[in-house]
Amino acid sequence: MAKKKDERPPVAVGHVHLPVKNVPKSSAFLQELGLRPIFENEKQTFAVLELRGGTHLIIEKSRKRPKEGTQAPVDFMVDDVKKARAKYAKLGMKPTRIKTGSVHSSFFIPGPGGWSFKITSSHAGKRPV
Repeated sequence: MAKKKDERPPVAVGHVHLPVKNVPKSSAFLQELGLRPIFENEKQTFAVLELRGGTHLIIEKSRKRPKEGTQAPVDFMVDDVKKARAKYAKLGMKPTRIKTGSVHSSFFIPGPGGWSFKITSSHAGKRPV
């Protein structure tokens, strides 16, 4: 039997770093968004969460706090942006209204520690990612 060709792109984002003031609080928030917990150290200064595709978001305790509402250096892509917004609103996360752009529709959620997280529609279509 012929081996099925892997149609995914050959490169992926491995790790994204996010400095936070409170690792446990940030980890819990990100898990509520849908990230999978991988590791959190006992000192609660470092945690790893996983996104679809295997990208790891590294959250690490930092003395600095971003200015309130600073957009996080990563956005999260979902298959159904309207459904995701409704889910997060039901969880009390206070999402903004959805803005429709030329490629994506997106909204923001205020997160712990001053970060604002952008949730955006997927543009992968039917392509494997």
